[in-house]
Amino acid sequence: MTTMPIVAHKAEQLADNAPHILVVDDDFRIRDLLSRYLQENGFRVTPTADAAAARAAMRGLTFDLIILDVMMPGESGISLARDLKNCSTVPICMLTARAESGDRIEGLEIGVEDYVTKPFEPRELLLRLKNILRRGTVPSTPRDEVKMGDFTFSIGRGELNRGAESIKLTERERDLLRQFAQRPGLPVARHELAPDESTGSERAIDVQINRLRRKIETDPSNPVYLQTVRGKGYILYTD
Repeated sequence: MTTMPIVAHKAEQLADNAPHILVVDDDFRIRDLLSRYLQENGFRVTPTADAAAARAAMRGLTFDLIILDVMMPGESGISLARDLKNCSTVPICMLTARAESGDRIEGLEIGVEDYVTKPFEPRELLLRLKNILRRGTVPSTPRDEVKMGDFTFSIGRGELNRGAESIKLTERERDLLRQFAQRPGLPVARHELAPDESTGSERAIDVQINRLRRKIETDPSNPVYLQTVRGKGYILYTD
């Protein structure tokens, strides 16, 4: 089971326009820890234990996003998600202890926005949720820079900085990071990143991605920001 930080001090007052998240999970510990962690990061949270309670909550409240467990007593998360996608535009992030690709594919096929497997890294989940919410908003002007923890990348200038420190990039690394930064939170296929469609070229992309990770990730072997999307390519999560 994932471990989440519990802060002892009293949570700050949330803004009236803070995003409201519905958490649906039959595991009390997960519900409690998720609720605390999300509230500490500026979200309003309504926790529920099953699909019936979630439906009741949605009849009286409006939510900006739903975190939905797959395996629950009674109606499954997949069944609830399928029904909600037929009558609602609220984005859904599936959460499950299962790692089989079939479960992930089934969830994505019915239109859920993202899929996270337990145990998960809380900060990664937070980044995924922020990116889901960001996709539903249209910025007034295109973003010129993206932030990844301590790092800031200027899309126009192609400059990567960690605070006041400039991080040297090769031309290829700059091009790759620019492609990701222009589509944060969205998968980018290997063939889109490769200069040609040869297998060797796509394999070279994997090597270049690993080099780029060493420059923007605290732990390149367990990346938080620049992640692999199995069977698709790569995705950049930003703050």
